[in-house]
Amino acid sequence: CSIIHTMKLQKLYSKVRQAIDDYNMITENDKIAIGVSGGKDSLTLLYALSGIRSFYPVPFELVAIAVDLGYEDFDLSPVKALCDELSVEFYVVKTDIGRISLEKSKNQASPCSWCAKLRKGALNDFALSVGCNKIAYAHHMDDIIETMFLSLLYEGQFYSFAPVTQLDGSGLAIIRPLMYVGESDVKGFKNKYNLPVCKNPCPYDGHTRREYVKQLVRQLNLENPGVKKRLFSAIQNSNIDDWVKCSKPSDAS
Repeated sequence: CSIIHTMKLQKLYSKVRQAIDDYNMITENDKIAIGVSGGKDSLTLLYALSGIRSFYPVPFELVAIAVDLGYEDFDLSPVKALCDELSVEFYVVKTDIGRISLEKSKNQASPCSWCAKLRKGALNDFALSVGCNKIAYAHHMDDIIETMFLSLLYEGQFYSFAPVTQLDGSGLAIIRPLMYVGESDVKGFKNKYNLPVCKNPCPYDGHTRREYVKQLVRQLNLENPGVKKRLFSAIQNSNIDDWVKCSKPSDAS
């Protein structure tokens, strides 16, 4: 099994601040929406950005947005309580995306890609409606590595999503401030700070290509200690679009 590290708040701030500075993710008077799913990753990002907001050299606003896919028994009240504690405005966007995705994808092995597209569209539209110009996704280092493997195995190209992505035609930009944080650190932070994680109600949770790749990368790292850091460095040092740093490279260890 993988080792779960106990990451303290100051270490989380440090790694997130370094990513923000390296890729110029935040500028003065940005209004940033955090896409909150109720999972450990987005709640860790919520905690990080809400704290950094108080000492970052330029002012920025923060809101949290959850897209309710319409599944029953999805209680986000603990997330609302955390947002209140952190002084972050919280919105829930009600949708029928779960039902629509299952209907549209009856002839496919998984509706995940369709669902993700609709979910992102709902998040983007609502973020724009409340005056946001950026959306913070909670993709961590492991997500970036796994995306690269998915691209290699299923598309035949070396690619992973960028630290900052400009969305054509909308005026929105996507930022990924957790990019230097490993999943084991996120798990440790969740446990140390008792984050109110909500169980994912999706019936396809844990049964995707990404889950297969996650286990593959985990096994590679067990057999070759440190391989995840080397894989991440390979992505950083590649010629993938939009991976040019704005300052001195950080040590993501």
